Amino acid sequence: MTWTELIARAEAAWPDVGWTDVLPAVLAGALTLIVIKLGLRFVVQRLRRLSQRTSSTLDDGLVSVLERTNGALIWIVGLLVGLNMLPLDDRWHGRVSQLWFAVVALQLGLWAQQAVAQVLTAQQRRHGGTAALSASATLLSWGLRGALWVVVVLAVLSNLGVNITAFVASLGIGGIALALAVQNILSDLFASLAIAVDKPFEVGDSITVGDVTGTVERVGLKTTRIRSLGGEQIVMSNAELLKRTVANFKRLQTRRVAFTFGITADASADDAAAVPPLVKALIEADPKLELVRAHFKGFGESALNFEVVYRVNDPSYDVYMDHQQALNLALMRELEQRGIRLAFTTNTVNVVGLQAPAAPAVPRKGSSPDAPDIIPAAG
Repeated sequence: MTWTELIARAEAAWPDVGWTDVLPAVLAGALTLIVIKLGLRFVVQRLRRLSQRTSSTLDDGLVSVLERTNGALIWIVGLLVGLNMLPLDDRWHGRVSQLWFAVVALQLGLWAQQAVAQVLTAQQRRHGGTAALSASATLLSWGLRGALWVVVVLAVLSNLGVNITAFVASLGIGGIALALAVQNILSDLFASLAIAVDKPFEVGDSITVGDVTGTVERVGLKTTRIRSLGGEQIVMSNAELLKRTVANFKRLQTRRVAFTFGITADASADDAAAVPPLVKALIEADPKLELVRAHFKGFGESALNFEVVYRVNDPSYDVYMDHQQALNLALMRELEQRGIRLAFTTNTVNVVGLQAPAAPAVPRKGSSPDAPDIIPAAG
């Protein structure tokens, strides 16, 4: 096909368009292309300089998003601007409007895709970039990008006049069926993402979940593995784990300790009154301990009971036990020096109304063993 035939066909399609109309359209399209490219480059450079002077990640994200502007779409925008300058009929103007919508929708989709990637990357950096978070972020990124492009494609098809009602209904039914089929897997997956982002515990933390106590070894996409105190590995699904109350001992800053002891019931009131100040002095002498209260709590069956509450300014259980042991020994020594006895659980049996057994007889002094005379032994 020669150039003459091509020009003849163009004139047949656009009979009202002359060369005097084409030249301004071409100039308008070229000017639009130059303005968009130069303006975009200027904005990106200014934002990049601003990001170097600030600690905010918002300007960095805007730079990354604007850099995703597609060059081919910019050329199409210039072409569409030129076509709008031509004296076309309503049918061609309608097609140009549809192309405008498709170009804008595609570019917004590219920007939104980059924004989603930037947000997920920022969250991953903020929360340590663990393997569970990386895998969850990847899967979540796929899901969000898939949903985004489905919306873009449906919007473009609807603008082109395609009836998408049946297609949307089919997607909804298929999505519900798929969600019901993999609901357990999805619940564990999102629970893994929640653990990675919210961080109720991390690998290496000592936790208690229900009747399980141990150290977290691994947080996977579906399960979390805990090494129990007995040595065995406990595998729990992430969804079930988050349904329970988790006690994280690594986050423990101070340890509150409450213990009781008693002294014998025959102690005097002055002895009982001297015990709380004694305990207070012993606790305050230890820089790791902080007294909350020490009181004579009440009367037991065979003891005067005291209750002591204090805090250990160290989360370690071993440190707590060392100081509790030192406190117990010091308390025993101080009570012993004051003649106050610690009370222990004892049972006392009083027997009433029985006569003592008769004393055995012994031979009289100087008599032979065969002598019949005896005297009772002294009772």
